[in-house]
Amino acid sequence: MEERFSLREGVKIIRKWMWLILSLTVGSAIIAAILSFFVLKPVYQNSTQFLVVQKNPVPGQVFSENDIRTNVELINTYKAILLSPIILDRVAEELELNLSTEKLAEKVEISSGESSQVVTVLASDHDPEMAAKIANTTVSIFQSEVPELMNVDNVKVISEAKVPSNPQPVSPNKVLNIAVALILGAMAGTGIGFLAENLNNKIKTEEDILQKLKTPVLGVIAHVGKKEMYKDEDSANEKKGVVASVES
Repeated sequence: MEERFSLREGVKIIRKWMWLILSLTVGSAIIAAILSFFVLKPVYQNSTQFLVVQKNPVPGQVFSENDIRTNVELINTYKAILLSPIILDRVAEELELNLSTEKLAEKVEISSGESSQVVTVLASDHDPEMAAKIANTTVSIFQSEVPELMNVDNVKVISEAKVPSNPQPVSPNKVLNIAVALILGAMAGTGIGFLAENLNNKIKTEEDILQKLKTPVLGVIAHVGKKEMYKDEDSANEKKGVVASVES
């Protein structure tokens, strides 16, 4: 038969296991803080943007919807080229990065808005300056390779990556990590407390008899501690001494 904890019982269990809940909560927060501040390396991001346009248009020429659609469709091809070995191998060589194409590709993210001709190249690195260099170099090499690869020169850089005076890492998020650790620690401590109480089949109170055995309590045997027992024996001995003195 299932046992259900009432709100009162729940509060009682939480109070009983509060030491464990607090220990796990504080311990988890301390571990998260140590990892966030001293173990995990900060990651910085920087980005550059380029525009896919028609190079050297005829004066007075008006671009049709088909021209724009063609440029937008080219972006998907450009995304693949940007992350290809022909581009990233040259980036690694120019920046003297001891990284494979796959590892360098993990540091670069390509994105563009829907029906937009603007492409954003986002680079990540533990060094903010290197993140900016990776983004700028990737686009620069790509821009130089496009005419030969695609037989078209329609890439124009509109925004270069620059290192701010006070760069802020995007990860780890120290506050978020500690907050999550606090919540998880409290949940773990509470869960362990409720589980321990649910698995504990010992009968200690009258309420336990009613809940677990569904049997009415006929009587209660009082618990007599050692101090009370010795006190009663001393009182009895004193009474015996008084009686003996009276009889004598």
